[in-house]
Amino acid sequence: MDDVTALALAARDGDRVALSSFVRTTWTDVARLVTAVAGRDLAEDAAQDAYARALRALPSFRGEASARVWLMTIARRSAVDAVRGAARRRRLARLLGARTEPAVEPGVADGVLSQQALALLDPDRRAAFALTQLLGFDYAAAAAICGCPVGTIRSRVARAREVLVAELGPVAVTGGAATAGGPPGAGAPAAPAPAGEPAPVPPAPAP
Repeated sequence: MDDVTALALAARDGDRVALSSFVRTTWTDVARLVTAVAGRDLAEDAAQDAYARALRALPSFRGEASARVWLMTIARRSAVDAVRGAARRRRLARLLGARTEPAVEPGVADGVLSQQALALLDPDRRAAFALTQLLGFDYAAAAAICGCPVGTIRSRVARAREVLVAELGPVAVTGGAATAGGPPGAGAPAAPAPAGEPAPVPPAPAP
């Protein structure tokens, strides 16, 4: 059993220190995933929602799968829901005659794929690309997180690469994939809570 899963099981059984450690240990990956999928503007709400959902679901966690995979599954859903909610709000704003925001050109800054570049991808492809190219999950784990076959993940990643290469060029995509998803220091864990106190859900990385 890995350390993250052990922390989740202890937290499930009422260990508040383990709960604090679980949040601190997993925060970086959650922050990077929701930022890559939902964008920086939605990342804070998506991360807060992911941990809120995870805490509600924790009593039913049995440790049959890795807690990291379990949590990333929840985080991906929160990020996708945030994107869909934002899209609904934009459609409503257009119906009400609100002015649309000016388009921002996708690009690469200092060899890092920008959020505008990742925004070229639909949420499913963005999640598959982020999980396998940012966070280092293998295709099987990414498939478990996304709830789809391994072949679908491979297809989504391949298509994501095609879109990004077409827009940015092969060097930009190859060089930037490993560090895409946020500014330097994005997703840094929050300061530890005092012993015996639950850790607050940390805020998303500052833009």
